[in-house]
Amino acid sequence: MTTVVELAIPADRLGFARTFDRESTFEFQVGGMIGGSPPLVWTSGPDRDGVRRALESDPSVEVLASVADDGERSSADDGPNPGQHDRWLFRLEFGDGVKLFEEIVTENDGAILTARGREGRWMLKLLFHDRASVSACHELLEQYEFGADVTRISGVNDLASAQTPLTETQYETICKAHELGYFDVPRGVTLKELAAELDISHQALSERLRRSHAALVSAELTDRTAPMAIDP
Repeated sequence: MTTVVELAIPADRLGFARTFDRESTFEFQVGGMIGGSPPLVWTSGPDRDGVRRALESDPSVEVLASVADDGERSSADDGPNPGQHDRWLFRLEFGDGVKLFEEIVTENDGAILTARGREGRWMLKLLFHDRASVSACHELLEQYEFGADVTRISGVNDLASAQTPLTETQYETICKAHELGYFDVPRGVTLKELAAELDISHQALSERLRRSHAALVSAELTDRTAPMAIDP
């Protein structure tokens, strides 16, 4: 059974520990951790210069670029909603802690759905094929002393309580795609094969996946995590 795991990990095991020490109100939200490219990360704190200096002095991350802030958003941007406190977007390269964590998750057939942090902790939501993969991943996290604190475990039937931005149909589609290796590199299944497995057309699946990805990215960058009432 596909399983969603929510856990908290201290920043000194993954990254940003020095930044939290320098800026106690620092918060972050990773825009995406799928694939090998450095992710975009929304940050907040007392002021942009202070956050940037803290990041640049933090040995667990490398600041590759300062991309934008709330005041620079265009109507097409995926940033936070107007009216939120100031947030600044950076492209960051994470260090060995995050890279080892990603390796452990992916090697156990898992995927990182969301990653954010505040008050010296990372809060992550992970997706696994089954409980056996969850157990194997947790054992490795303990072996490498990540200090992971599991705060919630839910299944595909716990859609509402899992606070996903996806509809039930979208959620089940993403789970099946993940289960069959659609997001793997190289892919374990083609779009056509996945469509046949779900008994829908190639075009319908493509559109559903695009809407699902858009919903996940929007929720991650805007904190809009309530389930959608109508399946598009």
